[in-house]
Amino acid sequence: MKIHTITSKFLAASALLVSGALFAQVPDQSTPPDVLIKMVVTEVMAMVKADPDTQKGNIPKVVDLVEKKIVPYTDMRRTTEMAMGPNWKKATPEQQAQLTSEFKNLLIRTYSGALSQLRDQTVQFKALRAAPDDKEVVVKTVVLGRGDPVPLDYRLEKTATGWKVYDMNIMGVWLVEAYRNQFSNQINQNGVEGLVKFLQDRNKQLATAKPVN
Repeated sequence: MKIHTITSKFLAASALLVSGALFAQVPDQSTPPDVLIKMVVTEVMAMVKADPDTQKGNIPKVVDLVEKKIVPYTDMRRTTEMAMGPNWKKATPEQQAQLTSEFKNLLIRTYSGALSQLRDQTVQFKALRAAPDDKEVVVKTVVLGRGDPVPLDYRLEKTATGWKVYDMNIMGVWLVEAYRNQFSNQINQNGVEGLVKFLQDRNKQLATAKPVN
């Protein structure tokens, strides 16, 4: 399966999550991981479905929504480090910061495109199987809509500021793994700086792409 196909399915499926009415509460560091996922995706979905501009593909508006409502509950540095694998240590602190920023922007823009396509999808949340003292958990969900049900799982870690998402799994493939080979190939061919440029170029392409409705 090609990397852009995997990415599209990851982010499109994760964008299709919705369950019930909008939560008034704001997640904090004491919010359990399964409750956090449900609160965040429910709020985002309600906002997207209530906004005609978003439904028309106003990507800058959706990007802003993702930045404010989703990014605070992710650990993009860890996601990027895992996608880099052993190559992470080859990058300077400045390059690590660049890679984290560019990778975050890449996922946000792809995720935003998927969000604008939301219509009548729903999600089922499975019971969380975790011990009270677990530092890492997987929240399992199933996306329901047109076609077959799509399993979508979130991997989270407990940090000093609460639970953070750092990886997702759709139909047996983890997001980090989907990018790892691509990142490794770029570094083998052009070095760490080549990967930085690759991500920058890809983000520029996405920024100028026309929305698809």
